[in-house]
Amino acid sequence: MILDLRHIYKDYQQEKLVVPVLKDVSLQVEEGEYVAIMGPSGSGKTTLMNIIGCLDRPTKGTFELAGENILRCKDKEMSDVRLKSIGFVFQSFHLLPRQSALENVALPLSYAGVRKRERRERAAKALERVGLGDRVNFKPTQLSGGQKQRVAIARAMVNNPKILLADEPTGALDQKSGKQIMELFETLNQEGVTIVMITHDREIASHAKRVVHIIDGEITEEGGKEVSDE
Repeated sequence: MILDLRHIYKDYQQEKLVVPVLKDVSLQVEEGEYVAIMGPSGSGKTTLMNIIGCLDRPTKGTFELAGENILRCKDKEMSDVRLKSIGFVFQSFHLLPRQSALENVALPLSYAGVRKRERRERAAKALERVGLGDRVNFKPTQLSGGQKQRVAIARAMVNNPKILLADEPTGALDQKSGKQIMELFETLNQEGVTIVMITHDREIASHAKRVVHIIDGEITEEGGKEVSDE
């Protein structure tokens, strides 16, 4: 079990009101799975993604990532987990505009203290893996939307994370580029990468091998069955 969330609740305080966002969410993901978490705007899917990505803590519940109890981690330890165990792919790419594709991909390795030569080698291999071996010196302004997202995926994969966490990964792309990114995700998953993808789009979700729905902060599996916590 790579991801094990049980009885997760998340409340936000708005002045004197307590606003519940996640309500008794349990979700288990096995190593090598490809899971889509699908829900409309305001359903709680971004809050859930932030908890899975160790960017936020639940109000209560338990959360283990690769057997490690994440909620016992201090903030610095959670930051280390994010760096080493989770690769993030965002809708808006988050690339540094003045850095080349290679430098963008190498960034997490720089934070991890990897030496410059090894950083460059690993970043070049990651770009090769996503079909951009011939674009290593291109700046983001010289790349199409689909190519920018490939750079972002290479950056997410360069540290060999335990999970690739993708938030609306085709949201800023045209249909053709989006299809290519989905094909790339399928290839990565066939290579053994565990993928958790957040989306509101049923067609995008259909590329995953398993679809989980979140509505009003509660989770059901595809077909309407409540997620069990056995």
